[in-house]
Amino acid sequence: MSEPAPTPSGIPGSSLPGPFAVGVYAERLRQQLRSFARVQVFGELWNFRTSRTTVYFELRDARGALPCAMWRTDFDRLGVDPSDGAQVVLAGGCDYYPGSATSSPAFSFRATDMRIAGEGDLLAQVDRLRKLLAAEGLLEPQKHLPRPLLPRTIGVVCGETGKARDDVLAGLRRRGWEGTIVWGFAPVQDRHAAPRIAQALRDLAALEQVEVVIVARGGGSLADLFAFCDETLCRTVALLRVPVIASVGHHTDRTLIDDVAAVCCSTPTHAAAEAVRIDVGEARATLLRETRRLDAHGRRAVLERARTLAGLARAPAEHVARHRRRLHQQLRELRASARRRTGREREVAQTRLLALRRKRDLAAAERTRAEALVRAGGARLRHGADAATVRRRRDLERLALALAAHDPERTLERGYALVEDRAGEVVTSAEQARAAGAVELRFHDGRVRADVEDATR
Repeated sequence: MSEPAPTPSGIPGSSLPGPFAVGVYAERLRQQLRSFARVQVFGELWNFRTSRTTVYFELRDARGALPCAMWRTDFDRLGVDPSDGAQVVLAGGCDYYPGSATSSPAFSFRATDMRIAGEGDLLAQVDRLRKLLAAEGLLEPQKHLPRPLLPRTIGVVCGETGKARDDVLAGLRRRGWEGTIVWGFAPVQDRHAAPRIAQALRDLAALEQVEVVIVARGGGSLADLFAFCDETLCRTVALLRVPVIASVGHHTDRTLIDDVAAVCCSTPTHAAAEAVRIDVGEARATLLRETRRLDAHGRRAVLERARTLAGLARAPAEHVARHRRRLHQQLRELRASARRRTGREREVAQTRLLALRRKRDLAAAERTRAEALVRAGGARLRHGADAATVRRRRDLERLALALAAHDPERTLERGYALVEDRAGEVVTSAEQARAAGAVELRFHDGRVRADVEDATR
C-alpha cells in the first residue's frame, strides 16, 4: 500500500477548518447524507435502466429532478414494470458514492420501495386542472369558433407512424374529400409529447389556409394519454384561432384536451367526419341527380313550347277560323240577349205609357169639373170681395190716423223740442243734461247745439 500523502498547509487568512483529504471529506459527506430522514417522494419516472445489481432511473416533476437507484433484488421483489412517464411513489433516503481515484462520485436517492401511482391519483390531478381551466373560462372559446362545412385545408397533429394517421385518411376518403392536408407530426406519449404537440398546433394555426385542426391518437391507459392533460397544451388549444377537433383515445378515454377543444370525438375516423361535415360523394351524386332532373325538365318545357309553336305555325288559318267561330257565337248570343232585353223593356214602357194616359185623362176630367165650379161661384166671390175691400180700407184709414197721433214729428210741429246728447242718445232728465254738459235740441225744422248751465248755483 502507498503511504498517505502529507497534509499540505491551508489557505493563508482562511478561518475554515482543514484542509481534509478528499476521501475523508467524501466519507463524512456520505455519512451526513445517509443521516437525513427517510422520506417518500413522488414524480414521473424517466430514463429507466438496469444493471446486474442495480436499477437506475430519474424522478422528475416541474420543479426538479432526483437521480435514483434501487437494488435489483428489491426491485424484482416488487413485481412492477414501470415505463417512462409513469407516476410513482418512492420510499428511501439520500445516498452518496464517494468515488475513487479512478471512478467518479455520484449522488442518488436510494429507494427501498416503490408504488406505481394508480389512475385514481392521475384522475384527481386531472380533475383539479379541469376545474382551474373552467374557472378561467378556457373550456368555452373553442366551442364558439365557426367551423366550415367543407374546409379546403385541414391540419392534422398525430404520430408519424401511428394508426391514427391512417384512420384520419380513411375517414376523409370515405367522405369523398379531396382537399389539402397539412401534417404536424409529433410524439404522442412521453415527457416531450405535450410541448411538441403544442408547438405543432401553433405552427398549423399560423398558416392562414388551415381552417380546422385534428389532434389524433389511438387508445391507451390514462398514463399513456397523460400528455394530453398538460396544462400548457390545453391553454394553447383554448387560445388558437382555428377550431380544434380532439380524438384522443377511444370511447371510454377522456383527457383535458377533449374538454378544451371545439369538438371531442371517440375515434380519428369520427374526427375526420366532424372536420368534413358534408359527405362530398353523396352531395355530388345529389347535385348530379338534381342537375339531370332540371335538364330533363328544361328539355320537356322546350319541347312542349316547340310543339305549340309548330302547331300554330302549321295551321294559322285554322287557328283564326276557330277564333272567328268563337267570336261569331258570342256575337249571336249578344244579339239574342239584346233582343230579349229590348222586348222586355218595350213591354214595360208600354205599360207605363198606358198608366200615364189614364192619369192624364183623370187629370183633365178633374180640371174640367174645377173650372165649372169656379165659374159657378165666380159671381158670389166677386160680390163678397168688394164688400171685404171696403171694410179693409176703412180699417187701414183708422190705423193711419192712430199712428199719426203718436208720431214724434207731429209733436215737434206743435212746439216741442227733443233733447239729445252728443252721442245721439235722448236726454230725459236734468241730471242727465248736467252730466252731458253739451246737448242738441231737435226742432221740427232743424237742430241747435247748447251748453248746459246749472240753475241752482
